[in-house]
Amino acid sequence: MNTKLFISFLLLIVSGNTFSQKKQSLPQIYAAPPVTVVQPFKVDSLNLKGEKFSEKDMLKMSLSIPGREVFVRPLKADTAGYFFPEKPADKNTTIQLFAFNVSTDRYAKGTLKVTTPNMMEIYVDGKLAATKATEEKTFRNDKKSVTASLTPYPEQSQVVIKMIVTGKDEPITTLKEDVPPTFKVEIENEKNDSLTVFSFSNSDKRLVNFTDMMLGKRVTNIRISPEGQYILISYRNTFGEKGSSTTELYNIKAKSSVLIDTDGAKRQLSWMPKSEKLFYISKTEEGVNLITIDPATMQESTLAKNIPDQYIQIAPNERVLFYSKQEKGEESKSDLKLLKSPEDRQPGYTNRSFIHKYDLVSGFSQQLTFGSHSTWLSDISPDSKQILISFSDEVITERPFRKSTLLKLDLATMKADTLWIDQSFAGGASFSPDGKKLLVSGSGEAFNGIGLNIGEGQISNTYNTLSFIMDLSTKQIEAITKNFDPSIDAGVWNRKDNLIYFRTTDMDYVNVYSYNPSNKTFTKLPLHEDVIRVFDLANNAETGVYMGVGQSNSTRAYIYDLKSKTSTLIADPYNDRLSKMELGKVQDWNFTNSDGVEIKGRFYLPPNFDAAKKYPMIVYYYGGTTPTARTFEHPYPGHVFAAQGYVVYVVQPSGATGFGQKFAAMHVNAWGKRTAEDIIEGTKLFMKEHPYVNDKKIGCIGASYGGFMTMYLQTQTDMFAAAVSHAGISSISSYWGEGYWGYTYSSGASANSYPWNNPDLYVKQSPLFNADKIKTPILLTHGTVDTNVPIGESIQMYTALKILGKPVEFIQVKDENHGVANYKRRVEWNNSIMAWFDKWLKDDNGWWKALFPDSK
Repeated sequence: MNTKLFISFLLLIVSGNTFSQKKQSLPQIYAAPPVTVVQPFKVDSLNLKGEKFSEKDMLKMSLSIPGREVFVRPLKADTAGYFFPEKPADKNTTIQLFAFNVSTDRYAKGTLKVTTPNMMEIYVDGKLAATKATEEKTFRNDKKSVTASLTPYPEQSQVVIKMIVTGKDEPITTLKEDVPPTFKVEIENEKNDSLTVFSFSNSDKRLVNFTDMMLGKRVTNIRISPEGQYILISYRNTFGEKGSSTTELYNIKAKSSVLIDTDGAKRQLSWMPKSEKLFYISKTEEGVNLITIDPATMQESTLAKNIPDQYIQIAPNERVLFYSKQEKGEESKSDLKLLKSPEDRQPGYTNRSFIHKYDLVSGFSQQLTFGSHSTWLSDISPDSKQILISFSDEVITERPFRKSTLLKLDLATMKADTLWIDQSFAGGASFSPDGKKLLVSGSGEAFNGIGLNIGEGQISNTYNTLSFIMDLSTKQIEAITKNFDPSIDAGVWNRKDNLIYFRTTDMDYVNVYSYNPSNKTFTKLPLHEDVIRVFDLANNAETGVYMGVGQSNSTRAYIYDLKSKTSTLIADPYNDRLSKMELGKVQDWNFTNSDGVEIKGRFYLPPNFDAAKKYPMIVYYYGGTTPTARTFEHPYPGHVFAAQGYVVYVVQPSGATGFGQKFAAMHVNAWGKRTAEDIIEGTKLFMKEHPYVNDKKIGCIGASYGGFMTMYLQTQTDMFAAAVSHAGISSISSYWGEGYWGYTYSSGASANSYPWNNPDLYVKQSPLFNADKIKTPILLTHGTVDTNVPIGESIQMYTALKILGKPVEFIQVKDENHGVANYKRRVEWNNSIMAWFDKWLKDDNGWWKALFPDSK
């Protein structure tokens, strides 16, 4: 009989399955090429502990675990489940590595068991999990198995077995034959768990998980030089709790890049406004210096010494720079503090900032503004002779509770021209290339409502931003985006072609449009990403750069040719990680609501989707009034939810910005009325048109205003089987008065409505006052130091539902504000949300109980 077959037969008899729970044997594993190791030269026969060198010491030798691409040699198990790896020749000793991936479609713990007569170590996800430091001479020995725990959910686990294999002859006592290197891999379910199936693979492809939203390298910024020859590309590489930031200098002509900065060592690194040079701030023991870099030679020069240690703006003529310096106000030294304003609760309320100018030739610095108001530099004129200064007055008796003033200051005469005074809804301003006009932002109610385009009885949504042009000679203002539906995020008036380029919230996209002031037309740029994060133009070339993200890809950077309207990809740092992920399909799905208005949306399908199956579904909707953009990364990521077996429906209900002023105005004084109807109608119609959705297992989730919507929805319908509210508002009146920005946000969301003149809005629309109607199991989560929506909003709803005996849980996230930023806490927080959905939408309580064993 063949030796290996005989040994396998013997092992099969010896290792018969005596366990009641489910056990799986690994059928195939992949090996890396063996690494030959030698014993060290022995200066002495014993070490300081009196020990001889042994194979146990060879096992401990450091060996970096390679990537999946190295494990290319398939090794199949025999009928008994045993692998027989390569035996080295000439009595050499080798370290051999074997790897496989393991995953499950539900939360479960398993026990990994490796049986072998050889010495070996087990690594799970790169960490040493178990060691076997003995070497047996017979398969009958009961000490030849080691175990390690596995929890391959929601992320798959990579298992690597590191084994010492020698070519020496060692007789088996019973067989009187050589012992070949042999091992068996099994995974055993927990006791009483007969449902979990552990899946094995060796593919680089895997399902996307929540840590993918944070880990990896991404583009964070991009800026082009004045002449359009060079580009600065900034990156952030996150490794978990830690990360690194780098900036590269890209040569457009040579199509090559060099590392120019690491972790912000070159502070404020950017382009000079006119010359083709970089500048940065260098802080030394002698003082703070302004350094320039010639990108062609990388030669550095000191432009100015002992400049102020502040954030600077260099004038277009490159002769002066401007900066703001803060003066601290008087703080109460008493334990009693008499507030000057509702905003006096915020730190730094009494501090004031003033504009200063620094002459780069003489080194003279002077203060340009003075008084009791903070002043802000809005822009510098193209000839560097004038600046725009803004300041505001708090007017607590009138929304939006602040009025702004904009001045044009002549730097030679120090005389100011008032451009507007006490404007309630005006925003920032910047000069046109010829310095004769201003590009101004503001809401529809700015400048006596000249930009309004809303229906009768509506109030403008102040978060839907418009753009205006002011003629400086006449002070006449034109609302150039009055009939333009996208909301303006940013704008730049280009000197080269005299066009204005707007980055806009355009429904659930962020697109860039050019505007021609001559013929008053808008043209959408054919850019390659769904959401444009940065768009930058060269001053003296028809070249631009941009970076953005899509719903199924992370950040990428491009060069854009304004003449040919073509894009060239120059950076896609996340692609290596993304290429290993298996993503489900994303499709648009829109419907017409009962008011005859089209409501946009999209849905995500699980990878390996099977239309014959029934899937639970999660519904997500916007927070605040901004639509849910088509971004891959997100605190509530559609692809990640889909990877865990959910259909995900993202709806853009009434009130969102970027769909036109009339649509956005539906947000004002509604607090859920039309919004909830859109979500309910859309969800019902989606289920009707997509029979693969289990209509009994629908969940919903939202944050901030979306958290309010989660609570409010449960007072209007019982169609949801589970709900999650993060940082949600339960009482409109308490949020209005208590949050740092409660009453100012409400100046838009609840325009002209207050608890005393519209109690129906503040009470009847508040979920807290309708808590007895809630039947849905709801999870409340909230940061303990949230200054936007105070944690009391979740506390009072939790208390109400507990008193009512309703199914509710409340997770407080330590030291987190309105969002969850800390990596470790963010992962734990997300896992708790998904475990909640698993409990109620998959009828699987295992993950939730593992995270919170004391919960009911």
